[in-house]
Amino acid sequence: MSSKHERASHVSRILVLVCLLLTVFLPAGSVAQQPAKMPHIGFMLDAPASSAAARIEAFRQGLRELGYIEGKNIIIDWRSAEGKPEHRSEIAAEFVRLKVDVIVTAGPTVTRSVKEATSTIPIVMGQDTDPVGSGFVASLARPGGNITGLSALSPEMTGKQLELLKEIVPRLSRVAIIGNSTNPGDAQSLREMVLAASSYEVYLRYLDVQDAKDIESAFQAAAKGHADA
Repeated sequence: MSSKHERASHVSRILVLVCLLLTVFLPAGSVAQQPAKMPHIGFMLDAPASSAAARIEAFRQGLRELGYIEGKNIIIDWRSAEGKPEHRSEIAAEFVRLKVDVIVTAGPTVTRSVKEATSTIPIVMGQDTDPVGSGFVASLARPGGNITGLSALSPEMTGKQLELLKEIVPRLSRVAIIGNSTNPGDAQSLREMVLAASSYEVYLRYLDVQDAKDIESAFQAAAKGHADA
């Protein structure tokens, strides 16, 4: 689990990217002269806003520390797709109509919708499992296009997870892996887990959960397969 410091650092990096883009894409001299048109950010979530309240407040706080006060010298439109594909495209189109200066996305599903809606408005990904594999950026070093941000891809962590399990359960021999094959980066993480498993002589069983209704059957399959963890 990420520490408080790591979460703060994560939010800070997003804020720096947003503020840099606001500076670059606003008309020359607009920041210094405080024009009538305030910088405008569109912030798009896929999950309900209530589930991301802490991150939203951290984003607001970070902006305040950089001198941006919501409603005073910056506008933020907060939108949630509530997990519905049709809402994602509607919100993305709305941001384009509003001509926001920067769009911040929280997750690959909303990033894709925004990418399909605009190729000119700068987009900052708050987190994405595999932006290269998803086709959002050309590479992590040189993203190109109008999308930048942070990648949450960390397949090397799967080996560490297995190492921790081995410490907790010394006689570990069978591990059930619950994943979602439709998620970007899932396949790469699984490959890293398989490599780590060979070192620990552990048998892995992958259980695909693509919907909430699949969770119960996945746990039943893990139990039936006598998974140690």
